[in-house]
Amino acid sequence: MPPSSAGPSTGRRALLSAGLGGAASLLGAPARAEAVPELRWRLACAFPKNLDILFGATEMLARLVGEATDGRFQIQPSGPGEPVPAEGVLDAVSAGTVEMGYASAALGASKDPTFALATALPFGLNARGQGAWWLQGGAADLFGEIFAKHGLVALPAGNTGAQMGGWFRREVKTLADLQGLKLRIGGLGGQVLAKLGVVPQTTPGSDLYAALEAKTIDAAEWIGPYDDEKLGLQKVAPTYHYPGFWEGASMLHLWFNAEAWKGLPKAYRAILQAASAQVYADVQAKYDARNPRALRRLVAGGAQLRPFPQDVMEAALKAANDVYGDIGAKNADFKRIYEAMKVFRNEEYLWFQVAEYTYDNFMIRARARG
Repeated sequence: MPPSSAGPSTGRRALLSAGLGGAASLLGAPARAEAVPELRWRLACAFPKNLDILFGATEMLARLVGEATDGRFQIQPSGPGEPVPAEGVLDAVSAGTVEMGYASAALGASKDPTFALATALPFGLNARGQGAWWLQGGAADLFGEIFAKHGLVALPAGNTGAQMGGWFRREVKTLADLQGLKLRIGGLGGQVLAKLGVVPQTTPGSDLYAALEAKTIDAAEWIGPYDDEKLGLQKVAPTYHYPGFWEGASMLHLWFNAEAWKGLPKAYRAILQAASAQVYADVQAKYDARNPRALRRLVAGGAQLRPFPQDVMEAALKAANDVYGDIGAKNADFKRIYEAMKVFRNEEYLWFQVAEYTYDNFMIRARARG
């Protein structure tokens, strides 16, 4: 993928490429040529090609790996249904149908809700916290044990940041407005909101406009301004609620068949680790850079920004804690990792409250004053 004006600066690209350069140097000497085979791997992406940041992440990874190995290791990304359906990506990787995939861990939550914790959960960590927990807080080891049970190895490779609460045909003004509301939402977010009277729907993203227009659903959550803009939902559901408290961050992963990963030369594994780190930074930077402009365009096109009422937020937090208690009572892995996440989250917000929040709050108020 060619660099864009919204991509990392030249200096940051150089810094992020250092790991790739170091790993690639292992391949440079002729004596090593026979030790590194030529490979052609298939990558099944759970995100459609029109989500250019997310599908583009797989194209960027393929390019970085190809360049770092002088074309010896080639990765071919494919979109949903080519031939693996989006919801089947993790299963396909686990079974070895494809060697690798790109998807949120939440796809595995139907088999084990612990998977959802690796992506996001209502009132979980923000993007900074999720990244820190994975890289420095022990989460990589905790989840590595869980994923290994399913024949999977995962590397973090992107984060959308905090998502929006979605598009509503009518504004939610009180908690009572959620009763009987048909909202397109799944996963743990759907379980939490169901406790508040919402009727979760599983409408595919491609059908959201038609479903809202036909009033077969009342609301739909998707991702955030940059990706939401492509759907044009403000024309049929103008109230744009925020925040998407069920995804205060959304970490995406590259998935590898465990046996295929084990069989890779160490140099190739190092290159994949370095490339995934660069993709992670690039995905989050693109969302941070592109969402503001998209939000302005959406508002200009008729979107009406509205925060969720305080009683909705408070009731949802209580419901979320009830859901986690219920799941943890039946699933020891979920309870163990959720408890670890809570401890890390509390420490992160202690620090953010002192420095990040104070600084951001001042700057936001200064911006409002012009």
